Amino acid sequence: MSFEDEMKAALDTFVIESRELLQDMEDGLLGLEHDNNPDDAIGAIFRAAHTIKGSAGLFGLDHIVHFTHVVESLLDMLRNEEIAVSTSLVAVLLPCRDHIGSLVDGIAAGNMEENEEQKIAGAKLHEQLRHFMNGGASNQQSQVVPLQEDHVTHATGGGIVDSGNWYLSLRFNQDCLRNGMDPLSFIRYLSTLGDVINLMTVTDNIPDIDHMDAESCYLGFEVVLKSSATKEAIENVFEFVREGSVIRIVPPRSKIDEYIDIINNLPNDDELLGEILIKSGVLTKHELDECLRLQQKRHRETNGQNKETPIGEILVHQEMLQEPILNAALHKQQQVKDTKAREKQNIRVDAERLDKLIDLVGELVIAGAGANLRASKSNDIALLEATGEVMRLVEEVRDSALQLRMVPIGTTFSRFQRVVRDVSIELGKDIILEISGGDTEVDKSVVDKIGDPLMHLVRNSMDHGIESAAIRVARGKPAQGTLRLNAYHESGSIVIEVSDDGGGLNRDKILAKAIEKGLVSPGANLSDKEIYSLIFEPGFSTADQVSNLSGRGVGMDVVKRNVTSLRGTIDIDSAIGFGATMRIRMPLTLAIIDGFLVGVGDSSFVIPLDNVIECLELPRDSGDNDFMDLRGEVLPFIRLRKLYDISGDAPRRQNIVVVSYAGNKAGLVVDRLMGEFQTVIKPLGKLFAHLQGIGGSTILGSGEVALILSIGSMVQRYTKQAHQQLQLNP
Repeated sequence: MSFEDEMKAALDTFVIESRELLQDMEDGLLGLEHDNNPDDAIGAIFRAAHTIKGSAGLFGLDHIVHFTHVVESLLDMLRNEEIAVSTSLVAVLLPCRDHIGSLVDGIAAGNMEENEEQKIAGAKLHEQLRHFMNGGASNQQSQVVPLQEDHVTHATGGGIVDSGNWYLSLRFNQDCLRNGMDPLSFIRYLSTLGDVINLMTVTDNIPDIDHMDAESCYLGFEVVLKSSATKEAIENVFEFVREGSVIRIVPPRSKIDEYIDIINNLPNDDELLGEILIKSGVLTKHELDECLRLQQKRHRETNGQNKETPIGEILVHQEMLQEPILNAALHKQQQVKDTKAREKQNIRVDAERLDKLIDLVGELVIAGAGANLRASKSNDIALLEATGEVMRLVEEVRDSALQLRMVPIGTTFSRFQRVVRDVSIELGKDIILEISGGDTEVDKSVVDKIGDPLMHLVRNSMDHGIESAAIRVARGKPAQGTLRLNAYHESGSIVIEVSDDGGGLNRDKILAKAIEKGLVSPGANLSDKEIYSLIFEPGFSTADQVSNLSGRGVGMDVVKRNVTSLRGTIDIDSAIGFGATMRIRMPLTLAIIDGFLVGVGDSSFVIPLDNVIECLELPRDSGDNDFMDLRGEVLPFIRLRKLYDISGDAPRRQNIVVVSYAGNKAGLVVDRLMGEFQTVIKPLGKLFAHLQGIGGSTILGSGEVALILSIGSMVQRYTKQAHQQLQLNP
């Protein structure tokens, strides 16, 4: 791989990881206002911004570094409680998150520099950030440091500490006077960093007068400095006299907990103990180098016979570090190691490669079924056992491959937090989003395609469903409206609910509008669900005014069309004054399912096994009835031969497959029961899109094509027909 290819791959990884971090950042910001203990969320937001900035710096993406550094500085003030969480602050940070996303998208598109529009947008956001930084600082003037990383004073470079008493123990090199250095000048310079509140001269190294050298320095100093400077800044005072001198800087005792907190909040990007201590500001690089030198010296003195003295032991012994801080750093080191170990267990796989794997597994299923069929015709017991074992393994491979594509739907749900916030502001309503069932897993192909329908449903509920605060209060409701997203598994399907506590759907208004548009005849007697389903007709709208969100009759028909394309259904429950629930049912996967193979005449059909309850023999006295008595329960059934106009005479003995969907039972009358069958779903072309009750096709082991029945649409179709017949023959 060439350098250019490696660089492109690295940039692609940067883009992917940055987008994930930006999503984490947005999730944290959206929950910040309602979090009673926001410290963890603020820390996560800060680390996301810091990681993006650091990664961008590796690639020389200065425009991202420059903008993100200002955001990071404000977040650092927020983390240090110099400014408070507020709605206005979140309202500024969210656009900043979007702007960083825009810059990252530019990198993905090959634009390594920001355009003029982005520059202008970034400058405006910087001004808003400076307003908060200047207004939020309490004891010191907030200042945005432009791009020099050495000046960054948050946790990555040393940690800001409040004014405290530092203890300095100074033993200068005896030759410092001979080299033109005045020890007292360094102590005087300390006063520029704070107040020297105590200075004690140590004379224990002064020899007797006969051995004294007038050009040698024998004095030591113990200094108490009250300062808010970092340890690195204090150490730099002695830069020119460091060699041969012993400079010990002990942080304020009261600040040990603060350093421990800084260590705990460091990002998990390094597992070296020394690096953790340097990043937290407890230790300087020079001090670490000195301790490593001492460690190597001790190892040499023992001729390598003993194990090296742990660096932590040396740091504590040299009084450079307190034991609680060392323990915190060791704990952080182990935490980083554990995190990296978990990260090594996860790998990124391109979605196209995963789809290719699923396709190959599907072909393997078909080929295995063909081999098993031929083995069954040979009456070779050993061959049947071998093919049976192969089919078992193929089934395990199929399940494992499909599991790779299963992702929690909560990731999709969480994206609507931002939508609800922005739309609420646009509508002038107070609406909160509640999410449940986020850990419910579904095929990634379903997740990718369900986002757009959910967006329409969410916006529709906020615009039409939830009333304004004034109307809600007048109706005795809380001023704040609630929108809920919920997901759960049911009979091999995933059910997604979008519900609100608004005014509900106006049945009479919908019916009147449908009659006006000619969708329903004036004398029609429709059920509530049938009336509610009219809102999914193209161009249908009951809105009195057209807004930016809705009212043009565009959107809900798209929802139904998209859900139907996913072999799903949608229905509505509503109660006037209490709200409405839009309920989407879809298959868990769009690739491979367990099916139950049945035959009617020369045709074969596959019923999704999760919908099958039991199989029965059709009573001989059923005649032309479309229902039967099933253990005291009326079971309507559908004759597939009649439904699909299949030629040929029905056998003397027919069977019923009892299926269930959305709580409704029905029976499918078939000629033959052919057993369970691993079904590779092949989509039908546009030419067959009008077929009702058909969800796809599959290839049997014999090479023949079988149609996959869509139980949901079939049951709904039958229910509608039965209701119409009931109207004609009451």
